[in-house]
Amino acid sequence: MIDLIPGLPDNVVGFVGKGEVTSDDYSDTLIPAVEAALADNDKIRLLYVLGKDFTGFSGGAMFEDGKVGMAHLGHWEKMAVVADEKWIRTAVEVFGYLIPGRVKTFTVDHEADASEWVTAD
Repeated sequence: MIDLIPGLPDNVVGFVGKGEVTSDDYSDTLIPAVEAALADNDKIRLLYVLGKDFTGFSGGAMFEDGKVGMAHLGHWEKMAVVADEKWIRTAVEVFGYLIPGRVKTFTVDHEADASEWVTAD
């Protein structure tokens, strides 16, 4: 499941992944929110929190994640990914070099720092 994080600036989309994140979560929640933000902003920022309740991605969700990132490649200004799983942070750091914007990872204990970083000018 993916929930939107409320109260962020209009150029920042934020999500919390809980339980297993599926491709339906991307098509029903994440993609429409990204598209709506891009309708009003040329560049957007992403805060993606995979917290204590997160159990993993379905195969389809991982495919959708890559698709969303690459489809809007030139529109990402900043991405903050929060996860305790080392493999997730490593994957984001490795593939982050493909994204023209700034990408940074945080552990769950530093979620507030991630939110501050992604919203700061």
